[in-house]
Amino acid sequence: MKPKRALPGALAKVPFPVIAAPLFIISNPELLIAQCISGVVGSMPALNARPSAQLSDWLAQITETLDAYNKAHPDRPAAPFAVNQIVHKSNDRLDSDMQECVRFKVPIIITSLGARPEINEAAHSYGGVVMHDVINNTFARKAIEKGADGLIAVAAGAGGHAGVKSPFAFTQEIREWFEGPLALSGAIANGGAVLAAQAMGADFAYMGSAFIATHEARASQAYKECVVNSSSDDIVYTNAFTGVNGNYLAPSIRSAGLDPEHLPVKDKSEMDFGSTSVKAWRDIWGSGQGIGAVKEIVSASALIARIKQEYGEAKKALTTQ
Repeated sequence: MKPKRALPGALAKVPFPVIAAPLFIISNPELLIAQCISGVVGSMPALNARPSAQLSDWLAQITETLDAYNKAHPDRPAAPFAVNQIVHKSNDRLDSDMQECVRFKVPIIITSLGARPEINEAAHSYGGVVMHDVINNTFARKAIEKGADGLIAVAAGAGGHAGVKSPFAFTQEIREWFEGPLALSGAIANGGAVLAAQAMGADFAYMGSAFIATHEARASQAYKECVVNSSSDDIVYTNAFTGVNGNYLAPSIRSAGLDPEHLPVKDKSEMDFGSTSVKAWRDIWGSGQGIGAVKEIVSASALIARIKQEYGEAKKALTTQ
């Protein structure tokens, strides 16, 4: 394995090796700010701002709040934040949303479902860093060829639009040719898993589903309780709702009047992330397999404190063996 280079731009300023995944509908400025102040990269999808004009207000709120926090706490500044852009042809807001990201100099751009050189160039124009999420090694190579700075390996068990690769195999294959920034996603919900991601060669753990069950998350109380009360046995992998394979909570599928074991298979040509997908993610809830570690609804800061404590304990246990 090639030695890893120094992390570029804002990624070098992350206090704790976790990037909070952008959760469609659920992530909002309140959650993102709490994540950053607690020392992990906070994120949100640009599409969560509805109408699109709201994105400017949200970015102003985030940058002003974090700037004020950093001035008041120079000894422990907040982690940088990220905005997720869906680079799929169905996203007719991409160009205008990216213009707002450039205007506010968003430190990290997370791109999904497609790679466009001009999006990477726009981020680079002000010193931003682009992390592109991928589900296989072929897509990973294409993303780097098109100018992404780093990769998010979305392995089996991840929430939302997940892949099927083992995190061991996937990380190994990427590290055979890529020495840049790498985050690993897939059922990461405790501190030991964060350490394991690093041990496999990732720079960051990419963690999403556990944040659904936080006070700040813009999810319904029923959704949060379902995450707390479910385990990996309750996760269904299907493309029935958006045309792209993803992991969903079986109880929410049943509540929608569908049988989780007999869902239709969509053709890729039916892929959609517009108004239809809003209903899918609102009523049929996405989640990763790691939710067995989520036992209660807590604040984002309390969740991150637990992760940090578990991470320290796991590290200590390894050094004392």
